[in-house]
Amino acid sequence: MLIAAQVPAAPLDVRYIGSKACSGCHRAIYEKYIRTAMGQSVAKPATELLAEPVQLHDAALNRDYRVFRRGNALFQSESEQRDGKIVFETEHQLEFAIGAGQNGISFAVRRADHLFQAPLSYYAAAKRWDFSPGFEQTSAGFNRPILEACIVCHAGRPNAVPHSEGRYLDPPFSEMAIGCENCHGPGQLHLQERSRGPGKLPDTSIVNPRRIPARLAEDICMQCHQAGDARVLMPAKSYADFRPGRPLAETVAIFALPSQAKDADLLEHHTAMKSSKCYRATNGKLSCLTCHNPHEQPDRAGAAEYFRGKCMNCHNESSCRIDLAVRRKTTPADNCIGCHMPKRDVARISHSALTNHRIPGRSGTGSGASLPDSPGLVWVNQPPGEFRLPLMTRLAAYGELMTQSPALESKYFELLEEAQRTTAEDPLLLAALGRRALLARAPEAAELLSKAEGKGPLSTVSYLDLSEALTQSGRIEDSTRALERGESAFPFSQAIRKRLILAYVRQKDYAKAKLALERYVQDFPEDGFMRGLLSQAQMPR
Repeated sequence: MLIAAQVPAAPLDVRYIGSKACSGCHRAIYEKYIRTAMGQSVAKPATELLAEPVQLHDAALNRDYRVFRRGNALFQSESEQRDGKIVFETEHQLEFAIGAGQNGISFAVRRADHLFQAPLSYYAAAKRWDFSPGFEQTSAGFNRPILEACIVCHAGRPNAVPHSEGRYLDPPFSEMAIGCENCHGPGQLHLQERSRGPGKLPDTSIVNPRRIPARLAEDICMQCHQAGDARVLMPAKSYADFRPGRPLAETVAIFALPSQAKDADLLEHHTAMKSSKCYRATNGKLSCLTCHNPHEQPDRAGAAEYFRGKCMNCHNESSCRIDLAVRRKTTPADNCIGCHMPKRDVARISHSALTNHRIPGRSGTGSGASLPDSPGLVWVNQPPGEFRLPLMTRLAAYGELMTQSPALESKYFELLEEAQRTTAEDPLLLAALGRRALLARAPEAAELLSKAEGKGPLSTVSYLDLSEALTQSGRIEDSTRALERGESAFPFSQAIRKRLILAYVRQKDYAKAKLALERYVQDFPEDGFMRGLLSQAQMPR
């Protein structure tokens, strides 16, 4: 492919060097960029956010949540009182602030080598603290893991441990905020060449998104600004494998359900733009970079004039049907995006586009046509030309989406049968076959799931499946050992740890059961049922 020849920075063995290394030669760009939302996407929490301690009460849970300072650090706590006495209280330091503060800021706490979202966030529009998005539905406290699939779009270079749920290396981030290399690719080669002199132009040691085909430049933006209904990593790929200048589809496939309109623009910038009249009128030449300069971000006061200038590159004063005198009386005056790209009023942090990128919105526009070999699915980031989806990627997509669209279930099982004939040693396939056998109470379930563990790391669900399959086969001790391995892989999985405590009890190993229960309550003190069991276990007999 042409781009591969133009951009030697794309290979995986070229090292990242960090944005500060870029600032030496690109000081003006760097100084502007670090003031943008992307340039401040993850940072150390600022104590200035908290003028005085904050306390919120959740009546449904009868729990209190506090934000307070201790020295130069911010902390949050969760507690419960009953009859005037504290039943439990746990607190954690806020280690990282996630979000630039334009809409709001969420926070990460560190528990051992894991990162979890704190229950309270700061909402800039309302200028107050409140529960983090979705907390009301999960009541997760300090137990909502920050997964790599989420943080990869908020941070520069997260150091997530593969196949884990919120586990990170130390430090968790090689670069906290989104940096130069997220869009330009790793800079080692560029720095080496430029340290020897100006070099030749065009510069092929680094990716310049404006000098590559628009679709490949859009892929750089799409990795974070296009959610879809499901994202599936390509076989043997991780999120860290994506390189600007290469098709995003080599790393991750983004799928959408064609029956669902995307009028909410819930991180659907790319599909929204492609459905716009402007995009169609330019035969696809319009791209993110037509209107956005990632190096700078106009403030709220200057945004209308800034983007009006972008519109005027293609339009003129007579393009608008509203009389100029009327337009000049609006506030702000003659505001193109105010009419054609209206913002939704979102006072809380949410994964929403805020700005309507349909120019103007086109009600009911779907996300595209289904693929011939994947009926019911739209491959949103499908690259041009011949690029066939791997069987296991399609299987994973159907498996993830069939809960949203039950009509996809038959295709999932069809692909499962096909994969069984052609991809028999894949650990994900073996785990899926093992789960199907387990639900049917078939004797081969334990063998399939054990084989899956031998081929590659299991998920929390698969460890639970393996334990249950071994129990059904009468292999009680093996079932317990599987749960112990699951706890080692996922030390903050409440489901695995509860099942392990029960397994010790069933084996009448009460000493291990009590020790495991004590450790569980120490890690999850908010679990009232398990606290009650521990109280009973500690009562003299």
